[in-house]
Amino acid sequence: MFPFGRDWADEILSFGISVNELSLEAESGAVQVRLVSHNGGMALFGQVLTAMITPFDSTGALDIAEAVRLAKWLQDNGNDGLVISGTTGESSTLTDPEKLELWEAIIGAVTIPVIAGSGSNDTAHSVHLTKEVTKMGAAGILAVGPYYNRPPQSGLVGHIEAMANATTLPVVVYDIPVRTGRKISTESLAYLANNVKNVKALKDAAGNPAETANLMAMVPKDFELYSGDDGLTLAFLAYGGSGVIGVATHWSAPEHQLMINAFHSGDVKKARAINDILLESYAFETGDANPNPIPSKVMMNHLGFNVGQCRLPMGPPPAGLDVRAREVHANLEKARAALRG
Repeated sequence: MFPFGRDWADEILSFGISVNELSLEAESGAVQVRLVSHNGGMALFGQVLTAMITPFDSTGALDIAEAVRLAKWLQDNGNDGLVISGTTGESSTLTDPEKLELWEAIIGAVTIPVIAGSGSNDTAHSVHLTKEVTKMGAAGILAVGPYYNRPPQSGLVGHIEAMANATTLPVVVYDIPVRTGRKISTESLAYLANNVKNVKALKDAAGNPAETANLMAMVPKDFELYSGDDGLTLAFLAYGGSGVIGVATHWSAPEHQLMINAFHSGDVKKARAINDILLESYAFETGDANPNPIPSKVMMNHLGFNVGQCRLPMGPPPAGLDVRAREVHANLEKARAALRG
């Protein structure tokens, strides 16, 4: 396992990050790092969050004990928050009772913010789950654009408004048109940010940084942008991004913290160098032959967890992916050693 903790915090400070920019919380040997957000206050959920995979046992059943073990480990290894039952968590294959059990267990197990993926392509169903998880003490709601239906923009806005109106929690809109089939337009996102009081952030996986820049010029100062594509995190920081809701952050959250902190300290060269280290992890986390979350499950099994394989229609990993996971992790460890000098 990764040797992080107070020494890791010292390592971050050694990169020239001002202590005034950091809030270090030592708890059970773990260190959480939170950066002042672009609006001058603390980032709502922190700057590095992981969209956590959902562990299944050998029969394909939900493994709550392993989910709790993984969530605690992610908390102790560089993550400021977790998204539970998002795309990477195979939310579309989880039953309502499984989601409720998973949310309750993780919320009770960690002290970092837990954002619940309570959205689907059924507005009434999304509202119901949003109300249920609000009672459990979640920190926020992830509202994905409704998939498959291909609604008009008015329907997308109405769907997200209905979810937001069902809770007092802050809502993170999740725009991922490659999976939903419909882009939430910049105008729709700006409307939600400016007119729905608890729509507080965007997880942007639309893959169009120039349009993201346009959006950030249209939203309130306290609206937060999270990259939903690990490889675009560094670019999004230039637009006032708060951080990343990532996938490769399962195994490389500390490097994401270092990169973001270096950027905000004004050392773009260092941020780019750390981003270069992460390129191999970005490439590994998904692809046409091995779409997310298949590679992440292979990686976390390699790191000593028993998260099982994905449920169909994702299914089992192809032969050789475990070998590639070992290579990616070994190369990351070498880069870590070089960073430590």
